[in-house]
Amino acid sequence: MVPKLTASLDFHGQALVLRAERQRLIAGNIANADTPGFKARDFDFASALRAATVATVAAPGEGVAQGVLAPGGRPAPLLRYALPAQTHLDSNTVDMDRERAAFAHNATQYEATLRFINGNVRTMLDAMKSYTQG
Repeated sequence: MVPKLTASLDFHGQALVLRAERQRLIAGNIANADTPGFKARDFDFASALRAATVATVAAPGEGVAQGVLAPGGRPAPLLRYALPAQTHLDSNTVDMDRERAAFAHNATQYEATLRFINGNVRTMLDAMKSYTQG
C-alpha cells in the first residue's frame, strides 16, 4: 500500500532533482558565455528521467553515463555538447538566446513539478483525515 502512495512522489522527486541539475548546468553555460573555448553542455531530460526511474542502470546512450553516479547514488545524466548555431572566433559554443530560453523553460518546469508534489501531498493528507475532521 505504501509503495503505491509514494510512487508518484518518487517520480516527481527524481524529476525535481534532474530539473535542478539541468538548471545548474544551464547557469554554468551562461556564466561562461565569454570564456574563450568553453563548450556548452546539456542533457536530454526525458532520457535522464526515464533512466532514473527504472530500477536498473540503463545501457550507455540511453540517457545516463554508465558507472557514473550523481549524489544520492542515482545515475548521472549523460552530458552532451551543444551544437553551436553560429561559429565564434574564440571557439565558445554558448548561444545566449538558446541558453536563456532553456533556463526560463526549465525554471517553469521546475515550478510545475513543485506544484505536482504539493498537490500530491495535499491529496494524501486529505485522504488520511477522518470524516469527522471535515
